[in-house]
Amino acid sequence: MPTITKLVPEETVFFLCDVQTRFKNAIFGFDELVLTIGKMLKVAKVLEIPVVVTEQNPKGLGNTIPDIDLPSLGPLLLATIEKGLFSMVTPEVKALLHERPQIKSVVLFGIESHVCVLQSALDFIEAGYNVHVIADGVSSCNKEEIPFALARIRQSGGYITTSESAAFQLQRDAGVPGFKSFSNVIKEEKDNTVRALQKLLQYRAVL
Repeated sequence: MPTITKLVPEETVFFLCDVQTRFKNAIFGFDELVLTIGKMLKVAKVLEIPVVVTEQNPKGLGNTIPDIDLPSLGPLLLATIEKGLFSMVTPEVKALLHERPQIKSVVLFGIESHVCVLQSALDFIEAGYNVHVIADGVSSCNKEEIPFALARIRQSGGYITTSESAAFQLQRDAGVPGFKSFSNVIKEEKDNTVRALQKLLQYRAVL
């Protein structure tokens, strides 16, 4: 029987990978990708899920695009980490996770799917974490790369899901007091969700 892995808010960290200014005109479906990221950060705020952001060589590639409202996260933003490694699993990230032994699951979104996202997923899996990649929250310069990267992650034991599916897994219960705030986010993001799914999932039949 396969192992069943579920997302639990208290055991989860969101990782936003390298969505920087210099990539804006190069990445397939960049605007739709940013819509999904915005939704995931709203979910993080409602469910109080911490977020770690990385930036690949920001001196050359710029910082995280201002469309992504990181300051609104407040203390939920654990760190914005500069890196040279393609993987997000840097010494700083290892230290953050070491300080939080309750964390079991990592939710990944960002770019590029076949480089930094893939290598991050493999390293997190190797380190013993349950890795959930948001299919409508990752992309690459060449869209043809994306389904093969996601397939590689799945072959290695990662889980491929969508932003809305992951959000509802984390919410779990419509009977709790905070559900109205969560439901409002889902309703507010309905059109953006459709737009992102139609743009970013149309080439992923390999999955």
